[in-house]
Amino acid sequence: MRASSSLLIDLLICLRFLTRIPFPALAAETAPQSLSGFSRALRMVPAAGALLGALSAGALVSASALGLPPLLAAPLAIAVLAALSGAMHEDGLADCADGFGGGATRERKLEIMADSRIGAFGAVALALALYIRIAAVASIAAHSLALAVTALIGAAAVSRAAALIPLAVLPPARTKGAGFSAGRPRSSALAVAAALAALFAGAPLIAGADPSKSALAFAACAGAGFAFSDLARRQIGGQTGDVAGATQQIAEALFYLIFAATV
Repeated sequence: MRASSSLLIDLLICLRFLTRIPFPALAAETAPQSLSGFSRALRMVPAAGALLGALSAGALVSASALGLPPLLAAPLAIAVLAALSGAMHEDGLADCADGFGGGATRERKLEIMADSRIGAFGAVALALALYIRIAAVASIAAHSLALAVTALIGAAAVSRAAALIPLAVLPPARTKGAGFSAGRPRSSALAVAAALAALFAGAPLIAGADPSKSALAFAACAGAGFAFSDLARRQIGGQTGDVAGATQQIAEALFYLIFAATV
């Protein structure tokens, strides 16, 4: 299989994993609905994230072109991200907040996280995360629409790469679920993902951003990945899909905040 074909297949695997879009299978794919190849395919997670960020940015530009102010355009951009993934990452954040905050034992924390209902901790975490992301994007867009567009693309790519960190450094906390099914990432795939994430972290440079801010945003997202992994290790002894989702949400918010601070 040629390298270009392999990368395209890996990109499709990542897009199917990260979104609810029913991408058709290519002729070269043997098991398009399986996660068996995800440990290698995850190298394209940042590229898949960048595509999702571009769709979100398109919503922001369209809303702005219709005359909506940033405070109304930004929620639409964030809504597109949530809709594309089926709010998978937001659900992970809420579940982790409820489990980590409401459970007294590891078993009870995991039980709470598996519950589809949202408790007080989850509701507060979800509300704060949505507010911070929307307000930060609106603040950036009020200063520069181009900067907001590139920040959405960069944040979507880098934050999803950061979500791979728990999968890489922690064992699965359960013997089922997305965190278990995804498997431990290959080191070579992680290296490619990290390089792509660093590349997409520089997207705001196109809009004239300070290079040090892109470097800081990349470092903050990576730091969030390792910090939340350590918290998950102490709370439940490993990683789950919810842990990866919560990591993504925290990293995305940090990326926006760093560029909002430059405004």
